[in-house]
Amino acid sequence: MQKLILNQSLQQKLSPQQIQFIKLLQIPTAELETRIEEELEINPALEKGVDETPKDDFEEEFDDFDDDFAQRDIDIESYLHSDEIQGYKMQGDGNGYNEDDKEMPIAERTTLSDLLMQQFGYLHLDERSEAIGMQLIGSVESDGYIRRTMQAIVNDLAFTQGIYSDTDEIEKVLNRIQLFDPAGIGARNLRECLLLQLDRKNPHDINVVYATRIIEGYFEEFSKKHYDKIERKLGINDATLKEVVKLIVKLNPKPGSVENEEGAAHYLVPDFLLNNINGKFEVVLNAKNAPDLKISRSFADMLDTYDKSDKSSKNIKETVTFVKQKLDAAKWFIDAIKQRQNTLLRTMNAIIRFQYDFFLDGDDTKLKPMILKDIASRIEMDVSTVSRVANSKSVQTEYGIYPLKYFFSEGIATDSGEDVSSREVKNILKEFIENEPKDYPLSDDKLEKMLNDRGYNIARRTVAKYREQLNIPVARLRRQL
Repeated sequence: MQKLILNQSLQQKLSPQQIQFIKLLQIPTAELETRIEEELEINPALEKGVDETPKDDFEEEFDDFDDDFAQRDIDIESYLHSDEIQGYKMQGDGNGYNEDDKEMPIAERTTLSDLLMQQFGYLHLDERSEAIGMQLIGSVESDGYIRRTMQAIVNDLAFTQGIYSDTDEIEKVLNRIQLFDPAGIGARNLRECLLLQLDRKNPHDINVVYATRIIEGYFEEFSKKHYDKIERKLGINDATLKEVVKLIVKLNPKPGSVENEEGAAHYLVPDFLLNNINGKFEVVLNAKNAPDLKISRSFADMLDTYDKSDKSSKNIKETVTFVKQKLDAAKWFIDAIKQRQNTLLRTMNAIIRFQYDFFLDGDDTKLKPMILKDIASRIEMDVSTVSRVANSKSVQTEYGIYPLKYFFSEGIATDSGEDVSSREVKNILKEFIENEPKDYPLSDDKLEKMLNDRGYNIARRTVAKYREQLNIPVARLRRQL
């Protein structure tokens, strides 16, 4: 016998406005301008410029229309949930100091993909091989590697281009691409990348011969720095191995990055600009990230057509629905930008007040332990909101540009009973390792004892965690000849 069961549940759904705000909040300054341009393109009710319409008059007119519109038989839900409203993407930042007249220079340079395509054109392949080569070049990642398997590329060609191939045919074309510059391009792993570079060196150089043998036959021993095993297996002494290792470490483990080494312009656009005026900090949002926005007066005037036209006309109803939808979207977007700016400033000001001593002189040791909850409670917002701000924003100070994440850290107890920032402990740990004997690196146990001697109550597992966060390998892998 079937039973009817009635369950009651409470679900929280975000409104389009809330989704709009969340997406705009988490994007950095450098990308907000693009996001705004996208919105300007899709919404004719939104314009650049300062709104000179008296606010009260316009809002009263708009609200009056809202009341009248709501009484009509037009399906409001149909446009509230349309793609136009849901399609808000993410990225952004607000108003600030007047540097609008300064232009950021952009360096023109050849990308890795451009470089590979230029060389690919000289191969003069047949149509089939050319399609395979294009697929391979499209699979080259920014560091120069192809991490997709050859079988996956075979499948791609079959599904997307109707070219039925096999891994042997793919590898033949790949071998030709691997002859391109920079050396090592198109490698599928680090071992292959190093061997491709060694292939271009003098084959009569004994060090090149030994280096090739090490990478081909003893790569695992080399990566773990088991140099004594390598010496025994190759029958060479310390001096020879030292020269061979020196040759290997000069090879480029990320061949795709060579395009960024010289003459490449990288600009980190700060979201906040911090000025120290006699010990009083003034923070402003980067002025380049959000132009003034307003609702188009001419588009808004189209609402008057409704009152002057046949209200029973289906075409008029559809037109009014469209106009109302675009006006709502424009208003929501402007409000979301303003709310974003307000949230960013409140968060940054709270961080400055919390880490005031650091901002005075830029001394890392003056950073206090601070977690997301500390700031969230001060600005009376959710921790997730603070997290979205901290994860993608940076501030320009007189000591340099810092990501906001830099100021958050856990606390470590000291012998004096005070809590210090884990940032301070990491800096001391890094100092110990930089000054350690290169032929006998400090173990985590030894580092723990040295930190304890300095008065920091820290366990070995925490030392290991901080070392890993600093991207410092274990002692055995830091050993040098």
